[in-house]
Amino acid sequence: GIRVWIPRDARETMRNIDNLLLRAPDGHLFPLKRVATLVPLSGQPEIMRDDLKRMVAVTARISGRDLGSTVREVKGKLASSRLIPNNVLYAFGGLYEQQQIAFRGLTIILIAAIILVFLLLLFLYESFRVAFALLLVPVFAVAGVFIGLWVTGTEFNITSRMGMTMIVPASDDRLILAGINRMRAISMTAFAAILALLPLALAIGHGAAMQQPLAIAIISGLVFSLPLVLIVLPALLATFESKAAAQ
Repeated sequence: GIRVWIPRDARETMRNIDNLLLRAPDGHLFPLKRVATLVPLSGQPEIMRDDLKRMVAVTARISGRDLGSTVREVKGKLASSRLIPNNVLYAFGGLYEQQQIAFRGLTIILIAAIILVFLLLLFLYESFRVAFALLLVPVFAVAGVFIGLWVTGTEFNITSRMGMTMIVPASDDRLILAGINRMRAISMTAFAAILALLPLALAIGHGAAMQQPLAIAIISGLVFSLPLVLIVLPALLATFESKAAAQ
């Protein structure tokens, strides 16, 4: 093919291009429409591929809502309707894909933290029963994190999962001190940590909203683990000791 370029004012409309003057070999001028048929065509599209498959990227901006609920709604719409044929595959990328990768990494860290804490307790107390009883408290405290996020309407995102991971060693530190300190000291320690995190949980100050899920997760875990440390844990230890004595 032959590509030509003409000034913008000469190609603003199809009529201008039809009447574009050309010079014949003998020198006279004639319009382009006498020797050519003009058909408007779009430009050559860019063909994108992913894993050797043709791909079309669909992007969007989210405003006024969180990423997780938006993706869930989009998935529900795509599953309930027949907008996409069966021979077309779709996947969610961008920030959502990065978030899922971070979630998987934090889940591995949480499991590793629980295993390491259990091994540490087993080394300190030399008893599977005691180590298991002590480990139940941070596990139940993690359940308190989900309750706190649900009550406050906070999204379970990367920062809240970081707070949930921090609850595991924090709860066990207070468990070890529970045999030495009194109830008042344990309560004061928990309340001091909660009061220190309240400004972040209430999103007070510039930039505090980014760390709000982290603070809410930690506060929920501390509030939920406090009665576990003071009431449930002694009952579990007494139950295990009575069973061990009976055996």
